[in-house]
This record gives sequence, C-alpha cells and structure tokens, in this order.
Amino acid sequence: MSTGVIIVLIVIVAAVLVVAAVLALRARGPQHGGSLKRRFGPEYDRAVVRHDGDTKAAERELSERVRRHGSLHTRPLEPAERERFEARWTAAQERFVDSPREAVGEADRLLAELAGARGYPDGAQYEEQLAALSVHHAHHVDGYRRVHRVTHTQTHTAGAGDGGAETAAASDTEELREALVAARALFEQLVRPGRHDDGRPGTGAGVAPAAASAPASAPGSTPASTPASESAARAPHGWSLGKRRPKES
Repeated sequence: MSTGVIIVLIVIVAAVLVVAAVLALRARGPQHGGSLKRRFGPEYDRAVVRHDGDTKAAERELSERVRRHGSLHTRPLEPAERERFEARWTAAQERFVDSPREAVGEADRLLAELAGARGYPDGAQYEEQLAALSVHHAHHVDGYRRVHRVTHTQTHTAGAGDGGAETAAASDTEELREALVAARALFEQLVRPGRHDDGRPGTGAGVAPAAASAPASAPGSTPASTPASESAARAPHGWSLGKRRPKES
C-alpha cells in the first residue's frame, strides 16, 4: 500500500472520529439540560427568564452553581440551636400582627443566620448563599428570595387620598404575608432536615404539615396517638399568620 493511500485513510479515520465526537456531544447536551431542569425545577425557569430565554446561558450558570456548591456538606443543628431558631421564627410570626414589615425583616435575617449555621455561605454574602441554597433546596429557596426582596425594597404609596393609601397599604401587607408564608417552607427544611434533605417536593418541608395531618380533637387536648413531645415540637409552626398564638394552659 502506497504512502499516499495510507495518509488518505488516516485522514478519513480522523474525520470520522471528529464527526462521532461532535454527534456524541450534541446527544449529551439535551440530557445535561434535562438533568439540570429536573434538579432545579422552578429555579431553572427563573434562570432562563433572567437570561432572556437563552437556555444555554442559563444552563451554564446553573452548572457553575453545582460546581461551586454541589459537594457542600451541611452540619446538623444542636437541639439547643434548633429550639432558639424555632422560638425566633414563632416570635416573628406573632409580631406580624402588629408590625408586618419588621416581622418579615426578622425572617430574612433568621434565614440568613440559619443557613450559615447549617454550613452554607455566610449571610453577608447573600447572592452566594442564595446560589448554594438553590443547589440543595431548589423548590423552596424562592421564599428566602421573596422576604429578602420585600425587606430591602421600600414601598411608596402613590394613591390619591386616604382611600388610595389604605388600598396600597393593604396590598403591601398581603405581599409581606405571602412572602413570609413562602419563606417558612425553607425554614422548615433547614431547621428540621429530613432523611431526603435535597429540596425536592414531598420531603417534609411543607407549610404547617402538622396542622394538616393531625386528627381533630377537643380544644386544649393532645390526641392520644400523638406523643406530647411531638406535639410540642410541632407547636411553633402549626398556626396561621394574622392570629396570635394561643396561650398555653
């Protein structure tokens, strides 16, 4: 076989290998994007919107988040730490009745401190902390984003007369209430992580799960099937905003 033929064959083989590599990369692209979409859920859609519909740019950003924070190891809270955080959250909910903006501001600070205590980036680095939380709690992190946004955004009333001011104030209070309710899901995930602490739906981070699942009973009594210690642990979060927590007898 002549040298020229050998060179031609080598070139052909090299070209085939290059084409195969390109096709393989293209085949892997959608799977990678699909994996990110499954992992980040609503955060994937927000990233796409933030990049004006450019899915490749959004996926590069999310992949970078995973690279930086995917291997982060969190630490569990000590019982005393957990009790302090839960007491502060309960106090913030109670404060909402009279001072909704201050209550939401406290929730914002509390989530930052709680995330830091669990091993996430310090709350002083809000964007980095939020990015790390989005990797591990993608389905609940938006609540933190919302309380932070309303806390750091001053609402200006532009209504005409007292009626316009009252309507704007009511709208502002409702926005604050919704933000605090949304943030509670992330708080529950961070303060009492379950066995599958990955931020996916159905991992025990819902809002006030005890209130939804507990059987009806007479006021002031503890259901026979629920241990007293479990009822006490659930108490701080099993009531609605806008109502003062009932005094214990």
